Amino acid sequence: MSVDQSSPVTPSAERSYPPIGWLSTGALAMVIIGGILMASYAPRKAPLGVAVALLVAGALLLLSAGVLLVSLKDFSRRTFLNVFKWAIFADLVTAAMIEFAFVRDHTNGASLLIVTCMLAVFTLSVPTTIAFTVARYAED
Repeated sequence: MSVDQSSPVTPSAERSYPPIGWLSTGALAMVIIGGILMASYAPRKAPLGVAVALLVAGALLLLSAGVLLVSLKDFSRRTFLNVFKWAIFADLVTAAMIEFAFVRDHTNGASLLIVTCMLAVFTLSVPTTIAFTVARYAED
């Protein structure tokens, strides 16, 4: 049996996708850098300008990945959601432990709010990267 070379169906490994994985990984990098900056000052007051800029950059990268993800036409959404739900569960546990460490170190006010928002970006970016990478190769 031979495969017809003029077949309009393109295998998932050969499809071209927007850089969703790169964008969500970039968002992760931004909040990790910001988190390290905030942790290095704990429990003192950290320079919030740099931390907020990193948070905004990470959030914008993650938002753009989400917009591109929603606009995909030929994509295994069922596989994406199945992988995403388990990965986000694991990341919620990790984010909760990190949040607890900051609270335990007496971080409060604006610093704690920024760290919490960075953890939210972290919690969404890792599962997005993992689930997109799996779903892009899934045959659905």
